[in-house]
Amino acid sequence: MNNSNTLIAIDVAGHRLLAQAHPQAPKTVAAFLKLLPYRQKFIHVRWSGEGVWVPLGEWSLGVDFENHTSHPSVGDILFYPGGYSETEIIMAYGPCSFSSKMGQLAGNHFLTVVDGRDQLPEIGRKVLWEGAQDVVFSLA
Repeated sequence: MNNSNTLIAIDVAGHRLLAQAHPQAPKTVAAFLKLLPYRQKFIHVRWSGEGVWVPLGEWSLGVDFENHTSHPSVGDILFYPGGYSETEIIMAYGPCSFSSKMGQLAGNHFLTVVDGRDQLPEIGRKVLWEGAQDVVFSLA
């Protein structure tokens, strides 16, 4: 099944973003779609620059690395399947180099914000200065 045209709505901090599934991460996209609607909290990254993340501890999505990168562009959303650090989802809202206290990490680029990218810096600042924000991922 080709999910590359799938749009995901992301509601966070009073904003609605639309993200498109990345065609080069089909296993990650397919596994994530089974979770929708998916409710979590975004917190500000500790090591990676201008990004927000969902820490997932030892939880597993059941996928391995595919289409992974350490340098997401603004609006890229990565899934890190765990290993050197905890499992997580990270979204770049500005310059970002994905890492942890263990060093450089790489995550699967599985979603790209295609509508609302201009809202990302405001979302990032709100998470940074006001703390954790509820986030809901759902089919658009």
